[in-house]
Amino acid sequence: AEQAAALAELTGLLSPAAAPAARAGAAEAALALSGSAAGRQLLAGSTEALSALLQLAAGPCPVSARAALGCLVNLSSEPAAREPLLAKLPALLGLLPSGEACGVLANLCREREAARRVLRGLQEAGNGLAPLLQPLGQPRPPPQLGPLLCNLSQLPEGRRELLDHSRCSVQRLLPFTQYRDSVVHRRGIVGALRNCCFEHEEHDWLLGEEVDVLPFLLLPLAGPEELPEDEMEREWAPEWRDGHRGGCCLPTPMAGSSLPELPVDLQYLPPDKQREEEPEIRKMLLETILLLTATKAGRGTVRDRGTYLVLRELHRWEQHPRVLRACEKLIQVLIGDEPGPGLENLLQVTVPEELEQQLQRLDRQEEEEEEEE
Repeated sequence: AEQAAALAELTGLLSPAAAPAARAGAAEAALALSGSAAGRQLLAGSTEALSALLQLAAGPCPVSARAALGCLVNLSSEPAAREPLLAKLPALLGLLPSGEACGVLANLCREREAARRVLRGLQEAGNGLAPLLQPLGQPRPPPQLGPLLCNLSQLPEGRRELLDHSRCSVQRLLPFTQYRDSVVHRRGIVGALRNCCFEHEEHDWLLGEEVDVLPFLLLPLAGPEELPEDEMEREWAPEWRDGHRGGCCLPTPMAGSSLPELPVDLQYLPPDKQREEEPEIRKMLLETILLLTATKAGRGTVRDRGTYLVLRELHRWEQHPRVLRACEKLIQVLIGDEPGPGLENLLQVTVPEELEQQLQRLDRQEEEEEEEE
């Protein structure tokens, strides 16, 4: 009863009927309350409080609006608040492209159906993803924008928006694979690119001159190692190089195969060149390139751009087991034999359910072993 009375009092102070100073104080109090799980649950269960916070977030007072939006970001992670906030979707979309509004929508879009509703709302507003892509031209885009684009791109219709050839949308994401000002934004952008690469029909376009996605995926994985100028021309002998961790072995290309020239952006990198610092992002970059090797043409293009050289040096440097496994999987695809007839497109291969469950079980087992170590 006391909690209900306190919540009712707070909601009243958040409402437009309250004085501006009282509303500002109430917004700060709500923000502080949303910092705890119990506080979030209390506020998330009040439709009136959520409506008042949304009104305040759209109001003229910057201090009150910022506090209200910060509170809504916290509340949007609560399942109880999801439906009430989605019911106010037009009001939320009206707050774009503020970073906090992106944060609220990113949290709501974690589930596919909610993401579909948000995307539909953007499309019905007439601009689709344009309001989200516009801030990418700013010196410092909102950090929460990356996760929002990533969550929307989990949908085929979201990927189609980003891959629309006439809008150059996906090209606007590419520079952010090396964006240093926000790891949150960078991770989200790489996730969006990875999602886009599930559309195998677009691989030729993504790897072609119009987009040329591969250098943007490889550059964060490249280090300062100086490669001999003639390395791309020499013939490689078959060998197994002993790894530097637990006897792990990295195969090199077969005899008679040559390594073509690296993209210009990856040649003669400075001695202070740093690799992507986040292991999870390195893994996502490798997974994105792996998706691009799903088709025979894609495998050929990725091979012909000297990808193996970058992966070889990454493998020597990498310390994280999951990233190492992702690197080795990609190398095996690049230097292994081509799949047999009917298996040329790896994204269209049907894996028996029993085998898929077995592979998932093995992956979980490996992850548990890593955590124990």
